Amino acid sequence: MTAPAVVIYVVDDDEAVRDSLQALLESKGFATAAYASAEAFLEAYRPGPADCALFDLRMAGMDGISLLERLRADGRRLPVILITGHGDVPAAVRAMQAGASDFIEKPYASEALLASIARVLETGSRSAGGTAEAREAAARIAALTPREREVLDRLVLGRPNKIIAHELAISPRTVEIHRANLMKKMQADSLSHLVRMALSAGVAATTR
Repeated sequence: MTAPAVVIYVVDDDEAVRDSLQALLESKGFATAAYASAEAFLEAYRPGPADCALFDLRMAGMDGISLLERLRADGRRLPVILITGHGDVPAAVRAMQAGASDFIEKPYASEALLASIARVLETGSRSAGGTAEAREAAARIAALTPREREVLDRLVLGRPNKIIAHELAISPRTVEIHRANLMKKMQADSLSHLVRMALSAGVAATTR
């Protein structure tokens, strides 16, 4: 039996971005379906067994996070990667808490986007993937120094470096050093990756 084709849904109100993403994805052999609004996507979407979606965070009408939350409320587990040109830490945290599989900021390299899609599809194909990732993330968190853990806790809460520095009574430069060290120890290649791993390990639920 032939495996079902992977369909990558693109939801973005910028026509040039939609066309560019479709061209990139189709050049890599993916089937695509593009929509100019969240509302148009919701009207047309029919769940498939091996799909993934790219939602722009900021759109007229329903935004990308609201669209993701709507899908989750309806019980639809479509893996979603959120893309934004206005990314910040609080938005990344909210996206991950809403169930996003990843979060990528513009401008992004094509290779980074394709790697994210591959990771999301691979994780979705393994029933124990989420549990294994959570265990691995928890082990890495356990290896952090107390100060690195304090910085991580605050990053997951959406604190910018200057606020973290004030709360911990250290300099912003010291926060940057701790942040770089914990990114290396966590083997995170981006802020979204770091937040995703931390949330999977339950950091947000225990942080105050």
